[in-house]
Amino acid sequence: MASSFIILINMNGHRLKAYIQLLIVAVIWGIAGPVIKITLGQIPPDIFILYRFLISSIIAIVYFLLKGFSFPKNGVGIIELLIYCLFNSSVQLGLLFWGTSRTSLLDMSLISLFGPLLLVAAGYIFLKDRITKREKVGTLIAFIGASLIGVAPILSVSGDGGFLGNILIFLSLIAGAICGVLAKKLMRKGLSPALLVNLSFIIGFLTTLPFVIIKGGVGYSLSLLSNTNIWVWAGIVYMAIFSGNIAYILSVRAQKTIELSEVAPFAYLYPIFSAILAVAFLDDKITLPIAAGSVVTLLGVFIAESKRRK
Repeated sequence: MASSFIILINMNGHRLKAYIQLLIVAVIWGIAGPVIKITLGQIPPDIFILYRFLISSIIAIVYFLLKGFSFPKNGVGIIELLIYCLFNSSVQLGLLFWGTSRTSLLDMSLISLFGPLLLVAAGYIFLKDRITKREKVGTLIAFIGASLIGVAPILSVSGDGGFLGNILIFLSLIAGAICGVLAKKLMRKGLSPALLVNLSFIIGFLTTLPFVIIKGGVGYSLSLLSNTNIWVWAGIVYMAIFSGNIAYILSVRAQKTIELSEVAPFAYLYPIFSAILAVAFLDDKITLPIAAGSVVTLLGVFIAESKRRK
C-alpha cells in the first residue's frame, strides 16, 4: 500500500486527474450494461436510442447556448468531425443497442473484452502511441482478470446469444476504436472534449429520428411518451445523462491528456462494477472466479497505469 501512495504522490497532476476521470467512467459504464439489457426488455432498441439522444441533445443545446459554439482559428476538417460525430453516436450506440437486444448480457460482456485491445492497436497504428513493456504486461493481466469474470457464468448457465447480435457488438467496438483515434486527432487541432461529445449527440438524434420515422411513422416515434413505466424512463435518463453527457465528456477529456494505450486498461474494470451491481441489486452471489478476476483485473490496471520514478 505504501508504494501505491508513493506512486500517486509522484504522479503528474494531469495524469492523475485523467485516471480519476476514467475510474468514474468505468463505474458509470459498468452499470450501463445491465441498465441497457433490462430497459431493452421493455422497449425497442431504436426507440431507446432515439429518446436517449433526444435528452442528451437538449442538454447539449443548453450547453452551446451558455458557452457558445466556435471552432479553432487554425481550421478543422469538417468531414473528419462529422465522421467522428456519426461514429460516436448513431453508428457505435446503434450497433451496441441493436446487438444487445439480440444476444445475452454474458456474450456482450465477453465480446466487449476485445474493446481495449482494439483501442490500444488503433492508437499504436494510427497515432504512433508508445506502448511500454509495463503497459503490455498490465494490459495482459487485466485481460486475464476480466476474462475470469466473464467466463465464470458459462460454467453454470449457457448463453442465449445470437450470432448476429455478437457480430453487431463487435462492430460497435471497432467503431469505438475509430472514435478514439478521431477524438485524439480533433483535440490536437484545438477542439474541446465538451464540443465533440455534445455535437455528436445532436448528430446522433438528427440521424436517428428519420430512421425511426421511416420505420414506423411519426406515431411510432412518439409511442414512448405514453409509457408510464418509471423504470423505463429511469434507464433512458441514466443512459442519456450519466452514461451519455457526463461519462463521454470525462472519457474524452482523459484521452486528451494520456495515450490510448493508457486509457484502454480501464475498460477491463467494467465487469467488476457490473458484478458489484448484480450482487447488490439482483441477488447474485460473489463466486471465487469473480472475486479472483476482480483482484487480478485491478492488479493489471495498477501495473499498466503506474509509472516508474525517473
